[in-house]
Amino acid sequence: MINKLISKIQKTGAPIVVGLDPMMKFIPEHIQSKAFAELGETLEGAAEAIWQYNKEIVDNIYDIIPAVKPQIAMYEQFGIPGLMAFKKTVDYCKSKDLIVIGDIKRGDIGSTSEAYAVGHLGKVLVGSKAYYGFDEDFATVNPYLGSDGVKPFIKVCKEENKGLFILVKTSNPSSGEFQDRLIDGRPLYEIVGEQVARWGEEHMGDSYSYIGAVVGATYPEMGKVLRKVMPKSYILVPGYGAQGGKGADLVHFFNEDGLGAIVNSSRGIIAAYQQEKYAAFGAEHFGEASRAAVEDMREDIASALNNR
Repeated sequence: MINKLISKIQKTGAPIVVGLDPMMKFIPEHIQSKAFAELGETLEGAAEAIWQYNKEIVDNIYDIIPAVKPQIAMYEQFGIPGLMAFKKTVDYCKSKDLIVIGDIKRGDIGSTSEAYAVGHLGKVLVGSKAYYGFDEDFATVNPYLGSDGVKPFIKVCKEENKGLFILVKTSNPSSGEFQDRLIDGRPLYEIVGEQVARWGEEHMGDSYSYIGAVVGATYPEMGKVLRKVMPKSYILVPGYGAQGGKGADLVHFFNEDGLGAIVNSSRGIIAAYQQEKYAAFGAEHFGEASRAAVEDMREDIASALNNR
């Protein structure tokens, strides 16, 4: 799957993943009104609005990006109907040949991690038959319970030819409370990065590992260090746009070949129509505003890489 991701990045010229993180305040009134008229102001109505919103965005951008990253919490808050919208979104994106990174941030003791891995990346046995659950292509994993929380995911990835992005240095302001703590004189995130590189050696694609890392755009100097620590790991870079990251912050996340990183933007793209820059599109054409935001982001990143 990492080979396919790289191929699609090269084809689109867009090392970009769009975070499909819907919130009701992002969904235009006309989408909400139609869903509520059909299903009422219910969890089912909210889930239908989310699904229609996602579908229109995907229809407008699927040909210019390689991947999407639905954040499962945004769906879970609407209970079972929300999870059904998550699954419909995953399936629809895959039907458009997009790589789907399930932003699930799982990680637990061995048997629980095994169940998470099976549910999101693998197949579950039901009697004599096996079924895919959510069936994403990649998943985000929290490694802070240690190797026995990660290895079940790696096992399933090997079986299914899928991949992981493991949290190393996250983009949120308080990440340093634990991740920056010095252990034997070195920051914890650097030690985690070294372990990600070791795990990755066990599951290689043609030139990059199936085991990648999450490193926030808001910490470019740390990204520079981690790029060297994990030369064969793809880095998923959150924090672009709404969280303050910009193209110039990203150059250290990429290798000299122009590969090695994929940059996430969520509300900066899916809610672009609410920004002054794209307001002329209006709520009725929110999907077109999202496409314009992707194109601008692609230009910003390309310009930064060309001028490094």
